[in-house]
Amino acid sequence: MPRENYNDLTAFLAVAREGSFTKAAAQLGVTQSALSHGIRGLEARLGIRLFHRTTRSVSTTEAGERLRERLAPQFEEIDHALEALGDLRDRPSGTVRITCGAHGIDTVLWPRLSKLLANYPDIRIELIADSRLRDIVAERFDAGVRLGEQIAKDMVAVRIGPDMRMAAVASPGYLSQRKAIRTPKDLADHRCINLRFLTHGGLYAWEFEKRGREVRVHVDGQLVFNETRHALRAALDGFGLAYMPEDLVLNDIAKGRLVRVLEDWCPPFPGYHLYYPSRRRASQAFQLVVDALRYR
Repeated sequence: MPRENYNDLTAFLAVAREGSFTKAAAQLGVTQSALSHGIRGLEARLGIRLFHRTTRSVSTTEAGERLRERLAPQFEEIDHALEALGDLRDRPSGTVRITCGAHGIDTVLWPRLSKLLANYPDIRIELIADSRLRDIVAERFDAGVRLGEQIAKDMVAVRIGPDMRMAAVASPGYLSQRKAIRTPKDLADHRCINLRFLTHGGLYAWEFEKRGREVRVHVDGQLVFNETRHALRAALDGFGLAYMPEDLVLNDIAKGRLVRVLEDWCPPFPGYHLYYPSRRRASQAFQLVVDALRYR
């Protein structure tokens, strides 16, 4: 294929990754019509269809998926090679893309990376807040951040945060009108504020443990959110019990706005880890990011 058509391959990977011409066009900074025209031209030159298109979705054909699997790692290598050139400059440079949940960005990544960026103005950081367990290789992320227990074995994992605990909380007004909560099964008699994460598909089951006994409880209530900060607001307003990372509620507990229950059922668990492919060739910029985030 002529070298001038490599831009069409980049466009193909963007559409395959996003599953949408609209999102891919916005990411590439081109119009949707120009992107569609480029993909049709690519398909014509290859003599094969790369995408199934409907009014609601875009997905790769068998040929398109095979092409994506071959191209994505190669383009990643090209990006890393270009990043490596930045190491020859006087100042480290390049872009580091990381996927992480909003809580991890707020509590771990941003407090540390903001200091790094102040000292290295040529380093660019792209943080994508997402609760899904993304395929960081296929989607061309440099790294992801997840809890230690969720990381695949073929990844390099670097601890970036302390152990965490969950907390079940409700407002004093709500609890004063309800039955006491002594064990997780008592939650069945209460209104609970649910969370729906794309990672889990359905509603998040509240997980408890005491003396080696693990319990998963599917709770019920009027409200479902996909962000913990909204569930916290609802709990403060008296709409029921919420279950979330302890650090988000300690201040409200100390000030008497929330009351904690089932604390003895919430042991510590492995905190946030940065993970990335073991074969990744670390640029100077990426290594600086890893060092800045490393938990000490």
